[in-house]
Amino acid sequence: MSEPAPERLLPIILTVDDDSPVSMALARDLRRRYGDRFRVLRAESGHDAIKALRELELRGDTVALLIVDYRMPHMDGVEFLEQAIELFPAARRIMLTAYADEQIAADAIKRVKLDHYLLKPWNPPETGLYPVVDTLLRG
Repeated sequence: MSEPAPERLLPIILTVDDDSPVSMALARDLRRRYGDRFRVLRAESGHDAIKALRELELRGDTVALLIVDYRMPHMDGVEFLEQAIELFPAARRIMLTAYADEQIAADAIKRVKLDHYLLKPWNPPETGLYPVVDTLLRG
C-alpha cells in the first residue's frame, strides 16, 4: 500500500471570492470532495490571490484549477485571471457569478480562455459544482 503524497506536493485548487461566507462554503464543498487529491486554498481578493500564486510559483507548486468570482472590488475576476494565467497557464478556469450576463461570459471566454461559467448558488454541489469540477480536473 502506498503512502499518500505529502500535502505540499498535491496540486492546488484556488478559489477567489470577496464574500467571506461564500468563499468559506466553496472551499468547504471542494475539500469535502477533492481534499484527498488536491490542496484547496482560498483568497478573498484578487490581489491576495495573485500574491499567493506568486509564492506558489516560486515553490514550484502546481495549480490545477482557479475558481474566481466575477464581481470583486479593485480587481474583477477577468482581470485576476489575466494575471493568473501568466503564472499558471495550464490551470483550468471557472468564473462564478450571481448574475446571468451572457456578455460578461462571452468576454471572459475570449479574454482568458475560460473553461466554464458557473452561476451562484451552486447548491447542491453534487449537481451544481462537482460535475463541472470533475470534468475539468479529468481533462
